[in-house]
Amino acid sequence: MPDRIDAEPAAPGEPELPLLATCWATAGDAVPLPGRHRSPVPMRTRIEAAARAGFVGFGILDHDLHPFLLDHSLADLRSMLDDHGLAYVELEFLTRWWTSGPERAESDRARAFLLTAAEVLGAHHIKVAPDLDDTSPPDIGMWAEQFHALSVDAARHGTAVALEFMPFANVATLDLALEIAEAADHEAGGLVIDEWHIERSGLDPVSLETVPIERVLAVEIDDGRQEAVGDPYDDTVLRRLIPGQGEFRTVDFAAALMRAGWRQPWGTEILSEEYRRRPVDEALEELVKGTREQLHLAWRDSNGAPIVK
Repeated sequence: MPDRIDAEPAAPGEPELPLLATCWATAGDAVPLPGRHRSPVPMRTRIEAAARAGFVGFGILDHDLHPFLLDHSLADLRSMLDDHGLAYVELEFLTRWWTSGPERAESDRARAFLLTAAEVLGAHHIKVAPDLDDTSPPDIGMWAEQFHALSVDAARHGTAVALEFMPFANVATLDLALEIAEAADHEAGGLVIDEWHIERSGLDPVSLETVPIERVLAVEIDDGRQEAVGDPYDDTVLRRLIPGQGEFRTVDFAAALMRAGWRQPWGTEILSEEYRRRPVDEALEELVKGTREQLHLAWRDSNGAPIVK
């Protein structure tokens, strides 16, 4: 296993806070925009870099998994991850899972692919999208029914599905995402809480201390400017900052979730033009340092709530 990059140590008595490198953290010059999804960095290189930086989890995008499997197997990938201590796996991104017709047929093919991969890789969860094309409020009953069925499929494959709300989508708020997950009522169906979307939706991060943590499957920490710039989607995928380098209430965000009971790895999702063009090792070293500093401040602020690795 490659040597780990030295990160800022915790103060005496503080835990080492587990981190998950989301797919974009190691992807290099790739971004969820047309024609730019696929990472130019080989999968093994990304895995080795994440291990050196001290991550315990690793995120994989379906756009990168397909080309990897042209020359390797899912078992090969599982061995790579195991060899580098990356036992906690996240897959993404399933879209159009609620719809019908040709779009649903295409979504079902992606669904089968991701669920098979999740089973072999032992993935903790698969991230699933809201509707990014139609911002009309969803039919809660229909969405809950479809999310329940998706959760049942996930459970059969030993994984779970996590719905990510986004302020520029039809599931625009945490409350709405929670309503769908609670109506679906399946233990293998929950939510992604991304700090960026909390801030951009105007929710006070402190209020997260009352979130029903059993409904939360993934948490993502990042930073940014208080004022959005231009198109909301472009702002989301081009202008994020490393925790501690922006104006978000990152310490409040993390401390509230610690008080709510979050004990799983913290995802690091940085989508920015400046970050993605840096060498992966260099970018990850700074990302880990900034994230850990903010999390340790949050741990102290949350009255030392215990963290389980």
